[in-house]
Amino acid sequence: MLRRNILSFLLLSLFLLGCNPGTVEEFPEAPENPATPNFQNLLLSTDKAAYKPGETVLFSLETVSLPSGAKVRYKYSGAVTETTELTATNWQWTPPSTDFRGYMAEVYSVVNGVERIHATTAIDVSSDWTKFPRYGFLTDFGNLSQEKIDEVLDQLTKYHINGLQYYDWLGKHHQPLTMNGDIPATSWREISNKEVYFTTVDKYIKSGHKRNMRSMFYNLIYGAWENAENDGVKKEWYVFNDNTHINRDYHPLGSPFLSNIYLLDPSNPEWQTYAINETKKVYQFLGFDGFHMDQLGNRGARYTYQGNSLNLANTYLPFIEVVQMAIPDKVNVLNAVSQYGQQGIAVAPVPFLYTEVWTPYDRYNDLATIIKQNNALSNHQKNTVLAAYMNYNLANNKGYFNTASVLMTNAVIFAFGGSHIELGEHMLGKEYFPNNNLQMKQELKTALIKYYDFLTAYQNLLRDGGNFNTITLNSIDNKLGLEPWPASTGKVAYFGKLFPDKQVIHLINLTSAVSLEWRDNEGVQPPPVVVKDAKISLSFTQQVKKIWIASPDVAGGISRSLNFKQVGDKVSFRLPELQYWNMLVVEF
Repeated sequence: MLRRNILSFLLLSLFLLGCNPGTVEEFPEAPENPATPNFQNLLLSTDKAAYKPGETVLFSLETVSLPSGAKVRYKYSGAVTETTELTATNWQWTPPSTDFRGYMAEVYSVVNGVERIHATTAIDVSSDWTKFPRYGFLTDFGNLSQEKIDEVLDQLTKYHINGLQYYDWLGKHHQPLTMNGDIPATSWREISNKEVYFTTVDKYIKSGHKRNMRSMFYNLIYGAWENAENDGVKKEWYVFNDNTHINRDYHPLGSPFLSNIYLLDPSNPEWQTYAINETKKVYQFLGFDGFHMDQLGNRGARYTYQGNSLNLANTYLPFIEVVQMAIPDKVNVLNAVSQYGQQGIAVAPVPFLYTEVWTPYDRYNDLATIIKQNNALSNHQKNTVLAAYMNYNLANNKGYFNTASVLMTNAVIFAFGGSHIELGEHMLGKEYFPNNNLQMKQELKTALIKYYDFLTAYQNLLRDGGNFNTITLNSIDNKLGLEPWPASTGKVAYFGKLFPDKQVIHLINLTSAVSLEWRDNEGVQPPPVVVKDAKISLSFTQQVKKIWIASPDVAGGISRSLNFKQVGDKVSFRLPELQYWNMLVVEF
């Protein structure tokens, strides 16, 4: 009887196993974490946007009185390098002299064993701003006071903006600096008929330099106004729509613009010489650090004066090379409109790549694709800045930016190692930079400070090496719909980047997204629902030493250790919270 019962039990067990479509994967139990620290979010400012090795950082904490027992600690990639007690709301710190590093400063106190975070900010120690470009812009060069200039630059310093594009500061595109005899004019009219003052441009450049912000003058590489022949531009230099040099190619501009823009051949040696001489004139009188070169994208079939077919994309590399050779101490960057010409630009003497994003690059994954393409084209030597204009249709009228879509787009760009030109006197909503129809709500201004703190403090993990790799995550408690990048709406997308001793994991929360189109033309993207205390398992063959987490959405971007349990190649832990974007760092 006993033998028969045992046999029946075994048969029943086999039957049940056969009915099971798949065995349930076993994961180690995910241990609990300490509570997330309370974040007071006081404003902590630095006196400069970035610092050269050896420079001292001056901090200012905006508060009536210093919190009792307040201390400040400085972290590099999540590890504390120094801790100091605070006795005043203004203090200074000299970072380690190692070049090209990002640090997080955390002001905190401990009461009854519980830590409270009062303020955070980031510090970039870099001898060259183009290694980690955080690009902003300026558009208003009217008769501004020094106080107004300082107000604009102080605000941009809070975002650690280390480079500025001076948009439409110039007079004629073929003669950017308007002269009065042998000296610059006191003022001139730019193409949209706004007055530009030489002293304002000059003061902006000098005031930016005091904050370690570099200044790039904007101009097309091939633009001329009507009647440019009167200024020495030759008809043989123009680009034509036909091979009989009858119809010049031009960009039409109506009122209030002062001229259409006519295109010149960037590969024409005589135009190159003319343009270089005009550029040298700019540098002779203004302390710009470089030339932000622009183009108008793919123009289709075009011809030289001689009737030869002209591939404009092939002219960019030689144009940059001759300008760099003629003016070797200045920086050149060229906009690749929807990646047009980027293959040549990427191997040219430019320190970083710049892409203005248009259709067909409409989805979040397309932003990642552009950054990865640029990495590959530059042999992983140059970082990327994206000009990606948010809430485009909404910007036709007065209103406010959609906070959720701006933060989600920045989360994707920053997580993949790019940066986003969007901040100047206002936020960008159009390719015509002076358009300021949309304003930022206070919640967006506050959140963006933390996003730029995050981009700066963790730049060595976000934009300084590592290789994107495939990882496997599982949701133990099904709180997260995890999906490898690129994910769908309703999911949490994840991807990895591997360093010699660290596995970085990014989580992008698209669970509430109504669309995967980053631009959110009408401004309707809802904020994601915050997920808390989700249990996750990572498949990982190395022995894990430590796991820590940081997010621009939580506690000012501080790094926090997570408890974990590893059994074999399964590592389980709990995610304290996820709003837009989390960065996990697994040290091994």
